[in-house]
Amino acid sequence: MAMKILVALAFVVIIGALVSAGVLMLRGGGERKRAGDMARALAIRVAVSVVLFVCILLAYAMGWITPTGVPLGR
Repeated sequence: MAMKILVALAFVVIIGALVSAGVLMLRGGGERKRAGDMARALAIRVAVSVVLFVCILLAYAMGWITPTGVPLGR
């Protein structure tokens, strides 16, 4: 259950950072400040995505999550 909460929270943060970067891109204002803020929002999105990927790999390696879905071979 904790992994589901972690994944859901990470997705919310990823989408929030992406929306934030989009709003900063569309909003008027100083070019330098806007570009820096947008780059920071996108960097946060990438960092959270990498951390989420590593957490999923570790959880799989530790046996906390198991793959489901399409069976291998017939």
